[in-house]
Formats: sequence, C-alpha cells, structure tokens
Amino acid sequence: MLNSNVYLNRHFLCIDLKSFFASCECLRLNLDPFKTPLVVANEAQGSGAITLAVTPYLKKQGVPSRGRLYEIPKNIKYKIIKPHMSLYIEKSTEVVNTYLKYVSKDDLHIYSIDECFLDVTDYLKMYNKTDYELALEILQDIRDNIGLYATCGIGSNMLMAKVAMDIEAKHNDDFIAKWTYDDIPEKLWTISPLSKMWGIGPRMEQRLNRLGIYNIKDLAYYDRYKLKDKFGVIGTELWNHANGIDMSRIKDFEKIKDKSYSHSQVLFKDYNGENIKIIIREMVDVLCSRLRKNKKASLVIGFGLSYSKNLGGGFYHSIKLASPTDQKEEILKVCLMILDKFYDNSPIRKVSISCGALSDKQGIQLNIFETLEDIEEKTFLNNTIDEIKNKFGKNAILTASALLSDSTIIERNGKIGGHSA
Repeated sequence: MLNSNVYLNRHFLCIDLKSFFASCECLRLNLDPFKTPLVVANEAQGSGAITLAVTPYLKKQGVPSRGRLYEIPKNIKYKIIKPHMSLYIEKSTEVVNTYLKYVSKDDLHIYSIDECFLDVTDYLKMYNKTDYELALEILQDIRDNIGLYATCGIGSNMLMAKVAMDIEAKHNDDFIAKWTYDDIPEKLWTISPLSKMWGIGPRMEQRLNRLGIYNIKDLAYYDRYKLKDKFGVIGTELWNHANGIDMSRIKDFEKIKDKSYSHSQVLFKDYNGENIKIIIREMVDVLCSRLRKNKKASLVIGFGLSYSKNLGGGFYHSIKLASPTDQKEEILKVCLMILDKFYDNSPIRKVSISCGALSDKQGIQLNIFETLEDIEEKTFLNNTIDEIKNKFGKNAILTASALLSDSTIIERNGKIGGHSA
C-alpha cells in the first residue's frame, strides 16, 4: 500500500434508502416493509416482468431485488404492486430536502433516486458530533419524518463510504458501517467475488480472473502499470480503488456553468441502449425549449451516462459544432452519436446533457442539407409548441413516445423536472 499521506482524509456519508420503491408502497398502504411480502412490478407483463423492488422481508428469504417474477420461489407468497413513479419522486425529494437541513447543496451529490453522498467534514465541529453520531441523527430524521429506512456507509473518501455501505451497513443493527484506511486489509481486501466491489461488473470480473485476480487483495498487489497497459485509465482506477484511494470531492463533479444549460435525470430503473433514446429525446426537448425561450444558441454539446449503481462508472464527452444551434434535431444527433460511440451495453441509471458555449441567437444559420424555408418552418413549429405549453401546461402537447412505459416526461412535468440550470 502507498504511504497514507497520499490519501484524501475527510468524512463522507453514503446513504441509501432501503428497498426504496417497495418501502414507498408499504408507506402508502400503511404496511411494515420488514413484515410484508411485497413486490413492485408490472403484473400485466406476465411472469417475465422485472421486479423493480422487493421488501426487506422478501430479501431476507433470498428474493433478489432485481429479477423476474418467475424467479421467485413458488412456495413464497407475495403481493404485486404496480410502480407509482410520482410517489417515488415525491419521497426522494423529501429525503434530499432532509439532507439539505444538515449540509449545503455544494456538499451533497445525488447519485441515484435513492442514494446520495454527503461530505460532512466541515459540519462536525458545528454540530459537535462525530460522523457516526451525525449519520445516526440523519437516518433517524428520515425514519421519523418520512417513514423510510436507510443504510449509511461512512468513509474517509467517497469510495470507502460507498463500499462500507454496500458490503457491511445493511448487516448491522443500526444500518451504519464506518471504514477507515486501517480497515483496508481486513475489510476491503477480503471482498470476493470481485463483482461485489463497486465499479466491477461481471465482464470485468472475468477479465481480471484470467489475470489470476480473484479478490481485492490480489488486485491491490497486482502491478498497476500492467493494469494500465491492459485496461487504460480504468486499470489505474481499479488499482487505486483496490488500495482504498479515491481523491474525488463532491465539488469536483460537473458544475453547471453560467454560460451553459444542463439537464440531468436520475432514472427509476435500469435502461439500455434502445429505451434510453426515449429519455434522451425528451431531455433534448427540454433544453431546446429553454434555449429558444432565452434566445440562445449552443456551440458545444455534452452528453454522458452513469451506469447502474451496482456497477459504477460511465462516460461524459462533448463535441464542438460548426456553428451555434438551438435546433433539437442537431443537438439530438450529437447526443446519439456520442451514445453510439461510447456506450458499452451496461445498465443505465443517469443521463446528463449540456448545451455550452452559449451565445445570443443571431439570425438563422443554414447548412447544406436544409433550405431557409426548412429552418423557418421548424422554428415556427417549435415556437408555437412553446407558446401552447406556456399557456396550457407542459403536458398540453406531447410526442407519441410520452405514452410509452419507458417515458418519464408526463410525471416529471407534473411533479418536478430533472435537474437543470
């Protein structure tokens, strides 16, 4: 291991809401999630329907939270509840607002609809509490005032907090686990199989196994330069994480610039390379509407995905256009091009799109594929749609894809929008 002075030494909390969707349904029905056999799924899809969540009661009986209805043992009796996404958004918002009672938004990172990171380093003296005592208070606050249970990992960096939560917290009576750098040999290095570690999926596990790496200690002791040669920057990150090294700070995550518009959406379920395109189109519509409203055009389009929290990772890339635009067809084309180039078929849980290098819109910029009439017609149509939505509400006009089960636009328009600024 490296000398400890290379490590980040702060106090991070990683808090995850237990069996979130299923617990929300139990809360709605006034049921105890620890005593109720409840599954959240679309029963209309038959026995092959994906279980979006199961209660802790069923988890204790060995029923996985992400599976198919037909995979649940026949001897287990359970109740199927269809998902209510607007309820989950509402409760997630309440929980985030609870976190903001304790830390500022600059020290909060929303990782998914049911999981967040908090950097509490600069608050412990003010509250006169240890990181464990503060975590206990926050979890109790969520339980008392919202009715949901949560688990919490505490660590000196974001990685350690996340892994402590994933591996140990759910097994402790108080649902809290704290890992320090001293715990690396006994707790981090003993993780096996490799896919139990945040950021290592089944395919990566197989590739590492072929190198003779079967647990995190094997990975920590492997030649980091060979890992870099084999896997590029991912190899370096794997070695760092195996040694408990993570220098990232919440403030390092992409901040929204004054001269850019951004929109990100944490998804309710795992998406793939096909149904994610529905979400991308809806998000581009939102951004383009804002560009038109403020009479701006964008020269740099950014697009990124974050994968399911069980895997970690993702990508974010940007492309500079030949000329600024506010046309959704152009911006969508760039996003889909980045998707096709960098997406590796992993399950998707977050989408981020940005329109940067903004400028005041100056007339109409033609390209060789479109006439002035084409552009004017699109502009007139988009402006008309904007006017109708402003007058009668965002759901007054929708694309046909909004009626598909994978669309989120109707519920988000009715409740809260994706993060944008």
